[in-house]
Amino acid sequence: MYKWFLAQRYLYTKIIVVIPIIAVTLCVAMMIVVVSVMDGFLDMVKERSRGLLSDVIVDVPTLQGFPYYEEFQAELARQLPDVVDRTTPVIYNYGILRDPRVLYTKPVRVLGIRLDEYRRINTFGEGLHYERFFPGTTTLSPQPRPVFGFNEEGEALLPAEYREANRVWRESADPAEVAEFDQRPFDQTRADRLFFAALDDQPGYEGPERHGVIIGADVIHDRLPDGRYQRVFQKGRDMTLGILPMTSTGALVGGQSASLVTLPVRYVDDSRTKVYEIDSVSVYVDFEWLQYSLMMDRQQREDGSEIPARCSQLLVSLKPGVDYNAARDRIATVWASFRDDLRLNPLSTEAQLLDLVDIQTWEERQRPFISAIEKEKVLMMVLLGLISFVSIAVVGCVFYMIVDKKTRDIGILKALGASAGGVAMTFILFAVVVGAVGSLLGAAGGSAFVYYINDIQDWLASLNPALRVWSPDVYSFDTIPNVVKPLVASSVIVIAVLASVIGAAFPAGKAGLVWPAETLRYE
Repeated sequence: MYKWFLAQRYLYTKIIVVIPIIAVTLCVAMMIVVVSVMDGFLDMVKERSRGLLSDVIVDVPTLQGFPYYEEFQAELARQLPDVVDRTTPVIYNYGILRDPRVLYTKPVRVLGIRLDEYRRINTFGEGLHYERFFPGTTTLSPQPRPVFGFNEEGEALLPAEYREANRVWRESADPAEVAEFDQRPFDQTRADRLFFAALDDQPGYEGPERHGVIIGADVIHDRLPDGRYQRVFQKGRDMTLGILPMTSTGALVGGQSASLVTLPVRYVDDSRTKVYEIDSVSVYVDFEWLQYSLMMDRQQREDGSEIPARCSQLLVSLKPGVDYNAARDRIATVWASFRDDLRLNPLSTEAQLLDLVDIQTWEERQRPFISAIEKEKVLMMVLLGLISFVSIAVVGCVFYMIVDKKTRDIGILKALGASAGGVAMTFILFAVVVGAVGSLLGAAGGSAFVYYINDIQDWLASLNPALRVWSPDVYSFDTIPNVVKPLVASSVIVIAVLASVIGAAFPAGKAGLVWPAETLRYE
């Protein structure tokens, strides 16, 4: 009983105890802030990676893709109906995006997708800008340009299809978002939603039909320091996309005289995946159209034989509850059997392309990037752990001073029958109390800092823009992760208390070894 009594009494009566409490508080707060931000960043990377891919990915590392993907889709549906939910093919290539009217030219990565399937298999649809406010209006099929006009009262109106789509959005949208939308629904020059004005003031559609293109937000829009986009290209704008078709062997179609194939496209929406490396280079067009334009569709050889259609990647979505790794193994088994059953000439181009096919889960696909972040997190924890040894040293020094000053009290305890272990335990419990108080204060302060970290950054940036640490126009994500996991906070608290005990171990042991007679010599 006396142990807890003395531990609490020393806490209230010794001003010097404030020093180790402050040391523990700062170390705990620092650990919680850094670990929480790194943890949140890692979680965001994983969430985005899964959301932009699928559960399992079947692809090849070459631009010419691989054949027989349609047959393999049918084989998966036949053999693994309890595992595979849906699949969709994707084509990857590179091209040049141009707007001849303003001499805008930019290299891009071109993705051919079946938009409806692609949106169902991942979270791509959640980042479409115009589709958010006008659901159902974003398509990649050939389409004219939507234009706004005016009614008899002089109010600007979009085509009826867009007005109805916007009405549907309003029924489920947050009232604050609707109010913000109504402040400036759309405009011609600079706004969140840009449309062309009709030549005859009648809302409707103008211009020839062109295939739609969805463009990464960072490809064509300027990003402001606060993370918002300043849009200068109107929806429906005429653009061109230059691509280079190649054969199944990887040679350019046309050989040395090969030239860019220019495709007329119409800007229909922009995509915001919240990953800068994707949004700054990617454009999306219709799968079948790109496949045909790249000559990756079914072709006839001069001898009458058929060249099968090719795709670059096959995204596989699994049934709920299915283990990724187990599903990958089963899909790989089906693929191996499927490839062997084709009985292709091993020297043929098709057979060589099929040998390049790799099957991975989304985690394996992103493992190099995720692993690098995990290693950075561990490195930061090690460095902060080394820095936190200062708190152990501070606790040790302060407790050594307290033991030295309390030699008389120790002698009295010993004279009253306290054992060496009991005296030592008194100071150990004192260290536990100091560590608990410091770690709880640090956890509270660190958690509050993490929760308001974006507000703090905005306040600093308002004082001086150079003080903005996490700039949305540079980093992959808009905001700094601001969630503290209970497991992280509790782990740091426990470690801090143990560190305090370690720091007090030597002074506590010294106190336990003091003899009553020594106190007389001390006095």
